[in-house]
Amino acid sequence: MSNQAVEIQVLGRSLKVNCPAGQEDALKAAAADFDQRLKELADRTHINNTEQLLIFTGLNICNELHSERHEQQRNADKMSNRINEMQDLLEKALQYQPER
Repeated sequence: MSNQAVEIQVLGRSLKVNCPAGQEDALKAAAADFDQRLKELADRTHINNTEQLLIFTGLNICNELHSERHEQQRNADKMSNRINEMQDLLEKALQYQPER
């Protein structure tokens, strides 16, 4: 796959970013989300320093990602435990089946 140059807007600045073909819309959506988060943080905190805004927004996103991964792992563990319980029940039920 070839890369495509995609123009995005972040904090009022245009940036050209290389992107795999077919992923342009996803990149634009991600850039729009990032830009919105930056603006919301600036409004909420009154931080005007671009570097600080970028760092804090990046940290917030990483924290969200970490929390989501942790929640996903907990859910996977619960599912695995439930499958094991069902498997045990099924094995016990099959042991007590009368022979025909």
